[in-house]
Amino acid sequence: MKILVIEDEKALRDSILSYFTEEGNICESASNYQSASEKIALYSYDCILLDLGLPDGEGMELLSDLKKLKKKDGVLIISARHSLDSKLAGLDLGADDYLVKPFHLSELKARVSAIVRRKNFDGDNVIAYHEINVDVMAMTVTVNKKPVVLTKKEFELLVYFLANKGKVVTKNAMAEHLWGDEMDIADDFDFIYTHVKNLRKKLLENGSPDYLKSIYGIGYKFGN
Repeated sequence: MKILVIEDEKALRDSILSYFTEEGNICESASNYQSASEKIALYSYDCILLDLGLPDGEGMELLSDLKKLKKKDGVLIISARHSLDSKLAGLDLGADDYLVKPFHLSELKARVSAIVRRKNFDGDNVIAYHEINVDVMAMTVTVNKKPVVLTKKEFELLVYFLANKGKVVTKNAMAEHLWGDEMDIADDFDFIYTHVKNLRKKLLENGSPDYLKSIYGIGYKFGN
């Protein structure tokens, strides 16, 4: 998953970033409204963790910005505000869930995972596409009921393709999803080609048809 943590309290922000990064996620952060607004406009995320009380602005406004930009990022509000009015206002503006501080990181992870599953895979932990089965929680893949060993990036790439099956995904979007801000320092997208080539090879070796189609000069399309 690619996650943006918008939180001005450094200790909590660092704790969340460390927890999700150790779980193998791509994590970025913003400590104020201005930085968060810039990231939201430039990038897309599987889930945004949004604190409402920011030093230079109101978190609710960021929800309005997402709606104006017609972004589909999942949003989980994390706030010390526990009034019903605050919860309803956040949900009415498009947030997917609301978690009151303080909270356990394990509960935060469960809420985030539920949002991503609901948005991308109708709430299912297991994604099935013909002979391919992916357990997104256990991070396992089988083809024709035989286990396939993928690297972390190959696994993330397969899940990304399945979430966007039938659509053309650009190399830029793939790089952003897998590497976050670090993609900006890349000279080219050769590393994307390498991961796609390895993923395709492993799927084919285990009896899967070649679902990955290269769209010249643009990116790739996954599907029949």
